[in-house]
Amino acid sequence: MSKVADWAFPENLQPNPEECEFDLASVLDALVLLHAEVPEDAFTAGILGTERVGNGVVIGPNGLVLTIGYLVTEAERIWLTTNKGAAIEGFPLAYDFATGFGLVQPLGRLDLPALARGSSADCAIGDEALLVGHGGRAHALRTKIADKREFAGYWEYVLDEAIFTAPAHPQWGGAALVGRAGQLMGIGSLLVQEAVDGDTVQGNMIVPIDLLEPIIGDLLRSGQANRPPRPWLGMYTSESGAQCVVAGIATGGPAQRAGIKQGDQVVEVAGEAVTSLGDLFRKVWQVGPAGSEIPLTLVRDGAVIRARLRSADRGDFLKKPRLH
Repeated sequence: MSKVADWAFPENLQPNPEECEFDLASVLDALVLLHAEVPEDAFTAGILGTERVGNGVVIGPNGLVLTIGYLVTEAERIWLTTNKGAAIEGFPLAYDFATGFGLVQPLGRLDLPALARGSSADCAIGDEALLVGHGGRAHALRTKIADKREFAGYWEYVLDEAIFTAPAHPQWGGAALVGRAGQLMGIGSLLVQEAVDGDTVQGNMIVPIDLLEPIIGDLLRSGQANRPPRPWLGMYTSESGAQCVVAGIATGGPAQRAGIKQGDQVVEVAGEAVTSLGDLFRKVWQVGPAGSEIPLTLVRDGAVIRARLRSADRGDFLKKPRLH
């Protein structure tokens, strides 16, 4: 990620402190720069890299930092840097696969204000908001809620209702979506294409903060939500028109062991037709917890293939955090 001095939003895209109904300075100071170092032999290193840089937002009086989980999964070292330049090492407390949230505990005093959590249910399509990254007002973007709808990601991930904003923040990972009252409404996850007033523009997908409330106690106590792990197939699938097509295979995962190939079309799960990417993943999860046998019907080069995959717990493939 570029240094703070390297870029800034144009003045008209930055929030005006006089127009804010909250203490903008405190909101900006709740953001930290997050730098994670991941071993080269980590399971996610090939896809997400070994040097990951993004944002985090302080949400607790003890400096607890909320971020997007892909930044910190399998991290062996994390550094948190404040807007004033102080750098503190952090420990990855949790990464929840279902929501995508990650938690980091500073191993020293950040001495930063905590950003109060609001409810993502309170933000409506068309509402103005801020998408804030580390670096102060220069890295805070005036944006709007472009949509609220389902999101399905090829890595076996579904949100029933994600938040979509436009225009896009270029350093979206772990950025804070802040509502009119100055409260945290969600955490930045992806760069996406959004339809705004008939035009297609770049926007961001935001994980709603409401998904954190039911699980944060579990994450703080044990590092994971108190629910059975979902069955994971290691099958990177994308939508091509009305079809769900295997775009890639995780090395050593259930799909590879079962002989699934790139280009296979997934048409049924447990005998039920697949209608969308989100529908595919939900049908897999409905079969049973991790370890369940998942029956799939696929089409390969015009031929129907029936496969049975012994699913796995995704977490078993990842390096576990350790104290230094």
